[in-house]
This record gives sequence, structure tokens and C-alpha cells, in this order.
Amino acid sequence: MAVIHRHCFARWSGAISIATSAALFAGCSAAPAAPVPTPTPTFANKEEAFTAAEETYRAFTKRLNEVDLADTSTFEPLFDLSSGAFEKADRKAYSQMHAEGYTMTGETKVQSFTGKAASPPYETVIAHVCLDTSSVVVLDSAGVSQVSPDRPDVYSLDVTFVMDDQGRMLIDAAEKNEEEPCESE
Repeated sequence: MAVIHRHCFARWSGAISIATSAALFAGCSAAPAAPVPTPTPTFANKEEAFTAAEETYRAFTKRLNEVDLADTSTFEPLFDLSSGAFEKADRKAYSQMHAEGYTMTGETKVQSFTGKAASPPYETVIAHVCLDTSSVVVLDSAGVSQVSPDRPDVYSLDVTFVMDDQGRMLIDAAEKNEEEPCESE
């Protein structure tokens, strides 16, 4: 998970109008361009978008708890729910921990998930997450803890989700939120 291993939009695609191109090649004047359709929201409202984002985050956390640093095949299900710099950082961190013989035990738990921002067509969602990592222990190959003694038990995070081209919500970024603290249980 990004918080553990880091030392502690919308997509628009351009299209060439076939009718306009054909008219230009034929030497005729171009017909008015067809209107570009407005993207249809995948969700009816922001509550549905928040629910999808939360389902993604909870699935990600479940998969995180199933990661075995000795078995790289357990990483891919985790990466399948992320994108962008978030995924890239996780790939690098987990590969490095695997190469160095680290072990990770304990469970990460979603303490709370609150949707903060989403606007039609709901391709980007931002949520506040309180993530309990108090039982997670990461040891190097010599059995020395790699967890900072200053690590908080619960992280306050702002998590950004983006819709992929298959209509799935993916975790794209997670940043500490110092302004909205989480309570330790």
C-alpha cells in the first residue's frame, strides 16, 4: 500500500470527422461537423460514484492484505485496482521489498470512507479515507522492522479515483490529509 511502503481527467479523445475528411478529399465544401456527444455519466449521481469508489478501495485493501512479498503473483490483483503514479509507486515498492526479502504481516483496515467530490460525468472521485495500519509489520530479511517508530496507527488520506476506459474506478492517487485527522480506535 502506498502509505506503508513510502518512507514513512477526464480523458478526451479526438476524432476526425469522416464526412468532413471525405468532403475535403472530394474537393467539396465541408458539411457542418456533427455535434460531439456529451459523455454519458456511468453513475446516476455522486452517491453512486462514491459507492463505486468505496467498493474499489475496500477491494484494494482486501487484496493488499493478501499480498505475500515472497510471491510476486500476489501483487497483480492489487495493481489491477490502481493507475497512474499510484500504481507505478506501488509496483516499484513491492518489487523492491520482494527483491530484498521483506515480509509483511498484519492487516490494513478501512476505518472510514467519506466521499468528498464528484461531478458529472463522474470520471473522477475524491474521498477521505481513514486507514488503520496499526497491526501491519514489515520486516527486512534479517528480521529488523522497517516500520518507522513515528508511524501513526491511523492515516488520514485523500484518495483520488479515476474511471478507466472499461468503466472501472481505479485508485489514482493518495495523499496524507493533515487537516482532517482520523481518530484512533
